[in-house]
Amino acid sequence: MSERKRIYLCLAHMSEAGLEQKYIKEAFDTNWVVPLGPNVNGFEADLEAFCGQNKRVVALSSGTSAVHLALINCGVKAGDEVLVQSFTFCASSHPITYLGAKPVFVGSEPETWNMDPELLEATIIDRKAKTGKYPKAIIPVALYGMPYDCEKIMAIADKYGIPVIEDAAEGFGSKYKGQMLGTFGKYGVLSFNGNKMITTSGGGALITNNEDEWREIMMYATQYRESYPYYQHEKIGFNYRMSNICAGIGRGQMTVANEHIAHHKHVQKMYEELLADVPGIHVHAQPATGEYDSNYWLCTITLDENVKIKGQENAYKTIVQGAVGGAAGVIHVADSATTDCQPNDNVEALRVWMDQAGVEARPVWKPMHKQPVYKNAPAYVNGVSEAVFKVGMCLPAGPCVSDEDVAYIVEKIKEALR
Repeated sequence: MSERKRIYLCLAHMSEAGLEQKYIKEAFDTNWVVPLGPNVNGFEADLEAFCGQNKRVVALSSGTSAVHLALINCGVKAGDEVLVQSFTFCASSHPITYLGAKPVFVGSEPETWNMDPELLEATIIDRKAKTGKYPKAIIPVALYGMPYDCEKIMAIADKYGIPVIEDAAEGFGSKYKGQMLGTFGKYGVLSFNGNKMITTSGGGALITNNEDEWREIMMYATQYRESYPYYQHEKIGFNYRMSNICAGIGRGQMTVANEHIAHHKHVQKMYEELLADVPGIHVHAQPATGEYDSNYWLCTITLDENVKIKGQENAYKTIVQGAVGGAAGVIHVADSATTDCQPNDNVEALRVWMDQAGVEARPVWKPMHKQPVYKNAPAYVNGVSEAVFKVGMCLPAGPCVSDEDVAYIVEKIKEALR
């Protein structure tokens, strides 16, 4: 009997027709192996058609670089404040610090786990009272693909004249009232990292409103060179354009983008059905009010505090020595197995149990205002993100996750209950 393959959260999945290889081969055959070329232009055109709303798109080296360039084009400078959702990955907030600006973290609403509009407005008013000026930008985040309340957030932003940078890195293809995320604000950010809805191996894109803004972003992404026969620079630019090879992967991926989104939604529905009668386990789903259409990039569950998991007595007894799950790169070995803000013991025990069963599961994002690097940043929170972090867990949902895999994952969760 063959050993079961490990089930990852969201593994890259190439088109059955192999179109990614076709476009990559064209890049090599024509010697377009630089950060411009037919694949880059074609991928941007595909994204513009996908997003609609007559938007322009710039393909970039990462979603993080897209946030960075959006902040620059919003005029963010050292000492300015930017409001950003606390419940997110660090790429939403780190680019603020690249510019010497200050992140101000905003808490979440319980329904979507995304930026709370009421807290957002209260934060704007209070920062104006404390600093004498309004924040320079607002960054809501589509956490795990879940749409934020675009209508309320945009209304508040318009009321105070603050531009919105939509971090839709996890929300590719998610919609609010039928409109694609990333097309509501002044700018929209997409990510095509190896574990996203579609991938270019690594990469991202910035969505913008008009030709002039598109041109300015393109200038910043290509070292901001002036029109002379030699390199002359009047502003600091960046080397952020996507390579023609990576864009070739993206062009192939666009042919299966809708299939990927449909599959994630299918997996979410299976989790909802198979875990419906499991006491203490709750699948997080979009509000049933009709406006929200999540891509369910990752499916998430929460565990009641009193749920007992096998091996729970050993949670946090051993210091983690390396990267956990699909994480990559070099990490510091921690001095302690615990921190002052971490998932409950039963969540960690279930993560370990699933890992031993060959399933990648991980906690939800630790809120940024609880990260040591941001300990001095202002935070306007209501306890929602911290509470969800203690009880939340991400489950596999990618296009490589089969119905059989979902059934196996649920079986292992049930086996873990004590």
